[in-house]
Amino acid sequence: MTVLILIIIGGFLVIGLLGWFLIKGSKNRKELKATIGDYQVKYKPIIDLDQEIDKRILEFTHQVEDFQQQIIDSKEKLKTLKGKYLKAKEVFEDLSHQNNLMKDSLEIAEFGVYEPHFDFDTSAECKAKITQNKEEQKKLIKNESAAVCNTPWTVGDSRRQGEIMVRKAIKLTLRAFNGECDSLIAKVKWNNIEQYEKRIEKTFDAINKLNSSQDIHIQRRFLKLKVEELRLTHEFELKKYEEKEEQRRIREQMREEEKARRDFEKAQKEAEKEEKMLQQAMKQANEAISKASEEERAKFEAQLAELQAQLQEAENKNQRALSMAQQTKSGHVYVISNIGSFGENVFKIGMTRRLEPLDRVNELGDASVPFKFDVHAMIYSENAPELENQLHKTFSKNRLNHVNLRREYFDISLDEIEKVVIENHGEIEFIKEAEAKEYRESLMIKKQLEAPEEPVLAEETYPSADDLFDE
Repeated sequence: MTVLILIIIGGFLVIGLLGWFLIKGSKNRKELKATIGDYQVKYKPIIDLDQEIDKRILEFTHQVEDFQQQIIDSKEKLKTLKGKYLKAKEVFEDLSHQNNLMKDSLEIAEFGVYEPHFDFDTSAECKAKITQNKEEQKKLIKNESAAVCNTPWTVGDSRRQGEIMVRKAIKLTLRAFNGECDSLIAKVKWNNIEQYEKRIEKTFDAINKLNSSQDIHIQRRFLKLKVEELRLTHEFELKKYEEKEEQRRIREQMREEEKARRDFEKAQKEAEKEEKMLQQAMKQANEAISKASEEERAKFEAQLAELQAQLQEAENKNQRALSMAQQTKSGHVYVISNIGSFGENVFKIGMTRRLEPLDRVNELGDASVPFKFDVHAMIYSENAPELENQLHKTFSKNRLNHVNLRREYFDISLDEIEKVVIENHGEIEFIKEAEAKEYRESLMIKKQLEAPEEPVLAEETYPSADDLFDE
């Protein structure tokens, strides 16, 4: 009973405490709500700003995601475009190369210097090889080996008609290929030989590609013969040019030899004429001495001694002319320059067998060049061709013209030439400074002509005495 009462009392106490807590909590909640309300009113701008920031951050996050997706898409597009660009570039370069092959004014540097494929001594040998090449082409065409068809075509179920069609197609194919090749061979020159070789190969590939549907193909053996014909024709023209230049060199040498011969003969005749005149004068002097008095004899004897000296000089001159005429290799090697025509450090090293070597130098400075040549050295040698050839070989890398070796001009310093000449021929006097008189005077005149005219000052006028008195 007592326990029950205690339990009841404990229950009321718990209920009372709960009620009190509820009342207290309700009051606190009201106060908290009021406080929160006050804070919300007080800090509303900050709350709004935070919300706005959160909103902007969310929007920015979405924008970043969109931008990243755009970057990924752009990379994919760039990759695709790059692939298309590389393919287009490859096509462009191929078309550009084909276009260049079709031009006749291609730079030689693109293909390099032509190296001969044959070794013929004369153009006649080369021409014979061209004839043989054409005979082989005809033989291939006649044997139906120049172009072939590997498919047994029929026309209207007729094998015979199919063979006729194939023969006509092959004939048309070879005509097209031969026509293009013949056109190129007719126009081949030193600066387009390799270009034309590639054009023949391109034509071969293009025609075979066009006929691939009919299974008709020009044989590579026939292509090789066409390329060989092109090379042979080119080298035939080169050989003819070389022979022409050699003939020109020989004619020039013959003219030079003929002029030298005439000079020698003229010198001999003049020396012989002078000898006869001196001998006649000496004869007269001897007669005069025999008839002269003692006083006059001394005078005539002095004249006779002078005539004997002149006669000896004339005989020496005659002997020298005769000796040079008999020696086929004696002559002068000259080193000359023409600054006005060719510039500094360009020298011509040549040879002449003339009795007066300066005559040859004067001929070189004729109307073909604007100024006369200056002589830096004139070297006499009993074997002038050997000395000239030795100098040309030594300075071969300094040649201006490496194709036509008759053009004996070298880009080199005069000191180097002098050094080699002294080493091979002994001490020779060199004139280091070129006078170039006409060239230097022309520069001065040109400078004067190009200079602005000085203004002409007006003459000052002074008042006369009458004017002064009038005032």
